[in-house]
Amino acid sequence: MANLYLIPSPIGNLKEVSPRIIETINLCDFIACEDTRNTKKLLMLLGIKKECISCHEHNEKETSIKLINLILSGKNIGYLSDAGNPCISDPGALLTLEAIKNNITVIPLSGPCAFIDGLIASGIDTTHFLFYGFLLSKSSLRVHELEALKYLPYTLVFYESPHRINETLKDLYKVLGDRKITIARELTKIHEEFIRTNLKAISESTHEFIGEMVLIVDKYENLEDTSIDEEELLKKYNLLIKNGLSSKDAATSISILLGINKNQIKTLTYKNKE
Repeated sequence: MANLYLIPSPIGNLKEVSPRIIETINLCDFIACEDTRNTKKLLMLLGIKKECISCHEHNEKETSIKLINLILSGKNIGYLSDAGNPCISDPGALLTLEAIKNNITVIPLSGPCAFIDGLIASGIDTTHFLFYGFLLSKSSLRVHELEALKYLPYTLVFYESPHRINETLKDLYKVLGDRKITIARELTKIHEEFIRTNLKAISESTHEFIGEMVLIVDKYENLEDTSIDEEELLKKYNLLIKNGLSSKDAATSISILLGINKNQIKTLTYKNKE
């Protein structure tokens, strides 16, 4: 039976294409991809000629059915990402799920991944991290997203584009406070750059950013330094739960009573369940 291959592509440096990736592309009957123009350029540089099928965020649902039928008829399909890995802030997830539903073998290939490259060279703690991908483009919605992430004890990793990076940095500082941040840009390319600074300084700067970026932001660490009596807070929380309130309503009540962000309360109660 034919297979679905999830094939990463270089995020800048063509030398990151492994022999296995080239072998797999040659094995496939068709290459599905986000942008056929970009993929055909890459294949031309690799000296490979394949028929490409467009499968992007606006047509993935319909195109996945077509691709699945091709696999069921005996054709090997490769999904080749535009840059990096399929399904990571890129299409491919719906196609993968459809393949699994149809008992088709899904074979992932290792390769370049921008957020991993940025994270490991950031100088910020890598013990536990949350990869979030792209934040929403509208500032009010982005702020709402960041409020939900504010008290998580994990390094936060985002993708961002040059046309909205400055507004995003301002929102990060506004919501998260003055944390360490590393901005990794033009990864694996000639002008690769790591800007290691803090949110206050970078949000107030006039730095001009070019190229796609990975933002690595230090985790929240101030819970134990606050004046909150954690034991007393947990007693109040558990009393409200005992009296029939939901965990959400209990957190909201204490938030209003003590003037504490309810996400901070959720983090504390979650930590005490472990």
